[in-house]
This record gives sequence, structure tokens and C-alpha cells, in this order.
Amino acid sequence: MELGGNTVLITGGGSGIGLGLAERLLAAGSEVLLCGRREEKLREAKAKHPRVHTEVCDLTREADRIALADRATREFPRLNVLVNNAGIQVRARLDDPAGWPRFREELSSNLEAPIHLSMLLLPHLAGQPRAAIWNVSSGLSFVPLTRAPVYGATKAAMHSFTLSLRHQLAATSIRVVEIVPPATDTDLGGAGLHKFGVSVDALLDDVLPRIANGELEVAHGTARKSSRATRDELDEIFRRMNEPPA
Repeated sequence: MELGGNTVLITGGGSGIGLGLAERLLAAGSEVLLCGRREEKLREAKAKHPRVHTEVCDLTREADRIALADRATREFPRLNVLVNNAGIQVRARLDDPAGWPRFREELSSNLEAPIHLSMLLLPHLAGQPRAAIWNVSSGLSFVPLTRAPVYGATKAAMHSFTLSLRHQLAATSIRVVEIVPPATDTDLGGAGLHKFGVSVDALLDDVLPRIANGELEVAHGTARKSSRATRDELDEIFRRMNEPPA
């Protein structure tokens, strides 16, 4: 898949992996529209990259998703790539009833929003000569981190959704790509929680050339190992990831 010459909508594009993708795709010669909830982050992205377009929206709200799809297709008629990247990570216990509102927001952001936005944009994408949907899942799709129980569940569901979407669209011009990052040094879940992770640049240095070469499930680092592991290997990874601190 060519990385240049596209018109790309990236959700959660104000920071982290989303902003990193925007920078690489702009440099390759694509037009990029970023959306996100944090207006200040989008302003910073626009100041750094004046060619980028921005839209403040809360994808947990159905009305905002509909408005985003309407604006994107109306103002960017050549839109041909959707990157479902936005997500939040909640670290909380399931036996605490007070955690439900945050878990509900996580479900809406990480699963409901990308499914609905994909459905909203599919009729438009189907009319483009080369189109794609990129879903950003996680190595936790395959082995959950129990401190973030709903996050792992949403990413496992995104992996499953991506497989089904790809199969349903196999006879169309729309390519369905899954990017599977390991822990990456972003502010996901809170500042400083992923300092041990790989850098965004290291992730993108690996996955973008592989997407350009036609790979559809593109996992990096430890996530690549988890995505291809046997059940016994997954059980061992789960044990190591979730054992109590010494």
C-alpha cells in the first residue's frame, strides 16, 4: 500500500501513536485530518505541522461520530484511509462499583467508536479507487494485563472485529490493516506509565514499511511474539505479566 498520495483521517491524533502516524504520512505526501478530544493537543499539532487539518470531537458520543464522518466526507471528498487509533486505558479493579463510569467510557472509546465510525465511512471508502481502514489494537489483544481488565477486553474485541471486517470486505477495494503495538512510550492511561515501552519512532520504523509492502496484521516487538504464540506460550506470558510484584 502506498503511504503517499492518500487523504487520511486519524482518530486520537493529537499525541502518541496517532501523531506519529500523522507526521510520517504527511512526510510521505498524504493529506491528514486529525481528530481528538483535547483541543490544546490538536493546536500544538497544527502549530508544528501547518498542513494538518484538525477537528475536536469526542468519539464516545454518537452524535460526534456522525458529525465527524459527515464533515470528513464533505470537506475531503478524496478521503480514502481511516485510522482507528483513539483509545483510553483505565486501571481499576472490577470489584469496585465506582469504576463502572470509567469502564463504560473505555468501552465506548475503544470499541463502539471504531466500529461505528468504520460503518459510517464504509459507503464513502467503497467509492475510492484505493482505500483502507487501519485499526490500532495492542499486544494485550492476545494476553491481557489484569490491572487494565477492560482495556485488554476491548483490544481483543478489536482484533476479532478486524478479522471479520477484513473477511467481509475481501471482495472490495478496501484493505483492512491491523497495527499491533507492544507497550509504547505514550501517555496512554496516564503520564509516565509506559516509560519502559518502545518509542513511537521505533514502532513506526518497523510497521510502516511492512504496511507499504502489503502486510495486513503488523505486530511489533513483544506484541509480535504474543500474536503468534501457542496457548501454552500465552499462558506463560500471562503468568509473567500479571504476577504480583516481589
